Amino acid sequence: MNDMPPFHLAFPVDDLQAARRFYGGLLGCREGRSSDSWIDFDLFGHQVVAHLDPAHDRSARTSAVDGDAVPIFHFGVVLDFAAFDVLAERLRDGGADFIIEPRVRFVGQPGEQRTMFVRDPAGNALEFKAFADRAALFATG
Repeated sequence: MNDMPPFHLAFPVDDLQAARRFYGGLLGCREGRSSDSWIDFDLFGHQVVAHLDPAHDRSARTSAVDGDAVPIFHFGVVLDFAAFDVLAERLRDGGADFIIEPRVRFVGQPGEQRTMFVRDPAGNALEFKAFADRAALFATG
């Protein structure tokens, strides 16, 4: 049983129906409460809320991380290897807009991890990652 409190994140989208198709359909997130200006989603036990912002700026600044141009603003979930592989396949099959295809980062270093980045229909970046040992999540050396 996971005793970690759920995280809450609100983020802008410029089309609620596209957000519903991506988060609810492609990612398989259960939908919670909603209105004509926002939708709650259950992202692996965490509450993420898509808020309608018709003027949402889709441009994204990046930062170099282990040879990749990583979007500075992004959010996501740390999964186990099995769930990571299932999600990667689901995203590939669903035609997700990959920013960074599934790969291994920091090979042979503390914090070695599988990672992938996708963009939602509003241009928001999501990262999903997995560690062989979740204790490496905050490894420093």
